[in-house]
Amino acid sequence: MDVINTDVAVIGAGIAGMTAALRLAEQGIATLVVEKGEHGSYPCNTRMAGGAFHVAHRDVAEDPQVILDAIIGRVEHSVERSLAEALAHDVGNATRWLQQQGVRFIKVGAEPYRRHTLAPPIATRGRTYWEGRGGDVLLRTLAARFEANGGTVLYGTRAERLAMVGEQCVGFSARRGCAPVSVSARAIVICDGGFHSNLELLREHIAPAPEKLRQRNAQTGSGDGLRMAQEVGAQLVGLDRFYGHVLAQDAMDNDDLSPFPMLDFICAAGIVVDRSGRRFMDEGLGGVTMANTIATRLNPLDATVIFDADIWNGPGREYLISANPTLVSNGGTVYTSSDLADLAQKAGLPAHVLTETVAQYNAAIEAGSADELKPRRSTDVQQAWPIHTAPFHAVKLCAGITYTMGGIATDAAGRVLGSANRPIANLYAAGCTTGGIEGGGALAKVAYIGGLSRSAVFALRAANAIASSLTAP
Repeated sequence: MDVINTDVAVIGAGIAGMTAALRLAEQGIATLVVEKGEHGSYPCNTRMAGGAFHVAHRDVAEDPQVILDAIIGRVEHSVERSLAEALAHDVGNATRWLQQQGVRFIKVGAEPYRRHTLAPPIATRGRTYWEGRGGDVLLRTLAARFEANGGTVLYGTRAERLAMVGEQCVGFSARRGCAPVSVSARAIVICDGGFHSNLELLREHIAPAPEKLRQRNAQTGSGDGLRMAQEVGAQLVGLDRFYGHVLAQDAMDNDDLSPFPMLDFICAAGIVVDRSGRRFMDEGLGGVTMANTIATRLNPLDATVIFDADIWNGPGREYLISANPTLVSNGGTVYTSSDLADLAQKAGLPAHVLTETVAQYNAAIEAGSADELKPRRSTDVQQAWPIHTAPFHAVKLCAGITYTMGGIATDAAGRVLGSANRPIANLYAAGCTTGGIEGGGALAKVAYIGGLSRSAVFALRAANAIASSLTAP
């Protein structure tokens, strides 16, 4: 068995792992990163990310109080306030630290929250839209800086079990290929992402039929870190929410339709119905909430969006990679007809029910009483468009899952919390393997805050806390 001794061992080499590792290494602390990917181009969500650094869709350079208000406004009472305050206060400095390491940001699009987007931006087409761009360049930049500061990345190595002596974590066992590896360290940081690709955990916490969700990610989120932490007494928090978007159902079999184009804007403008032809959720709550709602259904593949020509040529053209025309050009199925009853037949829906649903919806929109629909239709964030301009369209839907929002409970310094909220000695976590920031309380609104930014912030906070403890007299 290979035995490795180091000051700090980091599990996972996404943005959280590489940020924590580099911050430790630049302070002269011997740091090892173990990454289950086999080579320097290992797949992970960071590499494939869209690249926008924001917090609750506020630009990272805004006043911390503005950012904090945006966080609290989304998650209300479901977040530990110290975590929200840390994120709001530190995100500007975290972004500047990344820039000092050579990471570049540019403004992409008109939205203010895209003022700090990883450069170069992702491509707008192709299955390898991320190669040589955005998160891919970020990881390569951080890895080069880490190694230049004396750090080591051990590829093809999967952590399996934490090692404890009494109440202190002292390392972990791993496997490199078929060979066992034992890592001893004075501090361990779990940064291996969420459990979005673990069907067993998804079935337990999020969706009754996880095999009917589209993996809108690198398919590397196995939940190893979460499991290992739970085995040594760590608390877990907020496991029933995920970040993702609504996709065309054809994406289940067509890789050209995932992760883009997302159909959030079309769904938010029109209506989403089940196989009975009736609405079953509040489309005005946005794409992340809609994706979560679809995922919780016994059959997540029974949803269809109904919209008209105005929506197709309006909201359908929103976003950098818009549904119109990308959905069609990439092989997606759009049912079209000048008559709603005929459209229903093409989409496999009961015509009389669908036409009644659309009529009731249109009447409520035109009367300004959308909140009286059942289920209600909120309009404070997403405008509800009437459906009356032929041709009419329908698209079968699926929920695309990007990453899970919940996970290991930590304090604001990244220390993993055990029973009675007491930190487990020497054990830290950061990034999407942790919970407590995103998700929110009631399912009515799922709070998305921002995966890249929170990963960077809490990775730096964990690294600084470790450095302080290891160098303390």
